[in-house]
Amino acid sequence: MTETYSAVVDRIVDGETAVLLLERDGETVDELTMAAEAVPEPGRHEGAVFEVTVDCGTVERFDYQPETEADRRDSAQRKFDRLSKRLGEDSKRPDEE
Repeated sequence: MTETYSAVVDRIVDGETAVLLLERDGETVDELTMAAEAVPEPGRHEGAVFEVTVDCGTVERFDYQPETEADRRDSAQRKFDRLSKRLGEDSKRPDEE
């Protein structure tokens, strides 16, 4: 059965093995491990986002999504910045206000 997912390169192990997290509706639904060289070069790095077509556990088509990757990275950075700001405010001593 052929399915389409968003796939995020979670990690590349020893430059040889790529671990992809398959997502549907913003939720991780599966994980695939494959030879890193099977991942198209422009997206052969952690955090790369693809739309993939999977048939019987094998990726049949990769479509690199650099805009989606940038949006996800920016969103994560904004969340980190908000949390850092809140933590910084919480750590102030009363005499520093």
